[in-house]
Amino acid sequence: MYDDDKEDTTIYKVVVNHEEQYSIWPAYRDNPLGWNDVGKSGLKAECLEYIKEVWTDMRPLSLRRHMEETAKVQMTTQ
Repeated sequence: MYDDDKEDTTIYKVVVNHEEQYSIWPAYRDNPLGWNDVGKSGLKAECLEYIKEVWTDMRPLSLRRHMEETAKVQMTTQ
């Protein structure tokens, strides 16, 4: 039997970094440096579904802010 054939019963937690990027991490492990819990845990599919619902803009936070500032500047110079 291959590992892919085994049912994944691992409990995961949803984590987020300072750029508001989401990932899942095994609940029994300490978070990677720079990642924080968002309060959602469960089976892999549940966590991924949660991320799909809440992470609607895949751009990193710094890029979104930069684009907003650029748009503001363009609006004031027109």
